[in-house]
Amino acid sequence: MSTMTPPAADQATRTYLVKTLGCQMNVHDSEHMAGLLEQAGYVAASPEAAAAEEADVIVINTCAVRENAADRLYGNLGRLAGIKRHRPGMQIAVGGCLAQKDRTGIVERAPWVDVVFGTHNLDVLPVLLDRARHNQDAAVEIAESLQVFPSTLPTKRESAYAGWVSISVGCNNTCTFCIVPHLRGKERDRRPGDVLAEVQALVDQGAIEVTLLGQNVNSYGVEFGDRGAFAKLLRAAGATPGLERLRFTSPHPASFTDDVIAAMAETPTVMPSLHMPLQSGSDRILRAMRRSYRSAKFLGILERVRAAMPEAAITTDIIVGFPGETEEDFAETLRVVEESRFSSAFTFQYSIRPGTPAADLPDQLPKAVVQERYERLTALQDRIALEEMQAQVGRTVEVLMAEGEGRKDGATHRLSGRAADNRLVHVALPSELAEADRPRPGDLVTVEVTRAAPHFLVADSGLTGGGFAVRRTRAGDAWARGDEHSHGEAGDACGTGAPAGPVLLGLPTLK
Repeated sequence: MSTMTPPAADQATRTYLVKTLGCQMNVHDSEHMAGLLEQAGYVAASPEAAAAEEADVIVINTCAVRENAADRLYGNLGRLAGIKRHRPGMQIAVGGCLAQKDRTGIVERAPWVDVVFGTHNLDVLPVLLDRARHNQDAAVEIAESLQVFPSTLPTKRESAYAGWVSISVGCNNTCTFCIVPHLRGKERDRRPGDVLAEVQALVDQGAIEVTLLGQNVNSYGVEFGDRGAFAKLLRAAGATPGLERLRFTSPHPASFTDDVIAAMAETPTVMPSLHMPLQSGSDRILRAMRRSYRSAKFLGILERVRAAMPEAAITTDIIVGFPGETEEDFAETLRVVEESRFSSAFTFQYSIRPGTPAADLPDQLPKAVVQERYERLTALQDRIALEEMQAQVGRTVEVLMAEGEGRKDGATHRLSGRAADNRLVHVALPSELAEADRPRPGDLVTVEVTRAAPHFLVADSGLTGGGFAVRRTRAGDAWARGDEHSHGEAGDACGTGAPAGPVLLGLPTLK
């Protein structure tokens, strides 16, 4: 049984905080959770209260992909238990993939949790909070299949200048290491008109960058029988008036076709960046993973992408130490990484996920072996990343200034953002630049790259007499309006203020 505290006197003044663990899909789901709570009358906790985890409702949106997912969740819950004891009326809710997987086990292990809900029923969050408060008992509700397409839900966007648009949910692949299809279900595709309407609505609100999201984004169209649907969607979304940057993540190599490459190259708003998960360079291990491509096909895709877009930056995911991986298999991964020239890579040590086929495979590798290979892989990728970054020195890039990208910006007096190829760039401002001319999050700055590190670029050309130009944008205006709404006055350009005000969107309709 959950240990409940008396309900708060005034529902309308209750504050909330949503904490996100995991992938971009989770980030976007958290935007829906925030939108639902605001529609129900909750108010976002102030930045100071959020930093101290002091809110009337704290929602943890969980991930289940890595082995330490449960440790992260229960570490958070243990800390919140102490806060809750001293905050009458506080409620804790747990949603997302780990909630879908563990269900009532979360309340059994952490009886101070008030609400548990899954990936298929985000829409019930406010109702469950009310039920738990009324009944003085935990409310757990896990749906077995999608109840409401998430994109039809209210959405509080984290950013006024860039946004996510989900084009599908779920996944039809059967990768042996992945529990996501079990937790997210089979792929469900949105109709193209609904996707395009949401992109247009975001742009109308001031956004100039949109990222299309899907568990297997380039298989879009499978549900309504159009194998060319994703390439068509890229072209159509890219033609949205006012949109300047279009991205997508994450594709699957097995279904990555040349019409998508052509759409990327021929649509000016589609950015020259691509996240293409490799997972392993060994054909034998790829077969054991049920990844329906081989290393030669993977390298061929990269070759064709770069032929069409020489400036493209390509990133990847790699798993080290999959069951049965030999030193020869690992050497194949190193070979493919060397040939691929990734600008960056998310590298993971294989971890057993109960409920996946790989969890029952023989030849699980010793931790020491996996760790040693992991260190060799990261050393190789760091060298390649630095070489690829150093090749950018001297180039002129256009940077979309962001909020919160540069953790050391306050100390270095730089601002940070992303180049067209999605590389992180730290930008120095000319010393004579007037305060009114400083770029805001959402503005575009053209600078020359002066220095490189493995994971970022530095553009100090504004300090040395080189190129520096600011283009103030609708997106920067939208950020300023949101920041003024949060503070009562325009915020500074360093992005140290509160996040932009909410952009609340339901499902737009075509008229």
